Amino acid sequence: MDNAAKIAVVKRYVEAFDKADLGIIREMYADDATVEDPVGSEPHVGIDAILGFYEGALASGAKLELTGDVRCAGNTVAFPFKVIMPGMEISPIDVFEFNADGKVQSMKAYWGM
Repeated sequence: MDNAAKIAVVKRYVEAFDKADLGIIREMYADDATVEDPVGSEPHVGIDAILGFYEGALASGAKLELTGDVRCAGNTVAFPFKVIMPGMEISPIDVFEFNADGKVQSMKAYWGM
């Protein structure tokens, strides 16, 4: 998977929040993927658990805004951004690890209060 394809997935992720489109999230993730958001919390394992997690996030009205360059290395991509919700804003760094099919196999979100 080349860097342009990895960056395109990050842009689709932002678009999913802009459109509150769970279908985009479904397209991005492998069926057996994991999401650890934030790192140190109990991971969401498998596509059904991941979709349940994002359903709540999208329903909250959260919007994402990239705040720096997307960085690619090996089969991963890392990117800084803001999550903007009514009454709250956080600035995480997410890391996506891709499988051989170009799907997100693992997502880790680095943020804290």
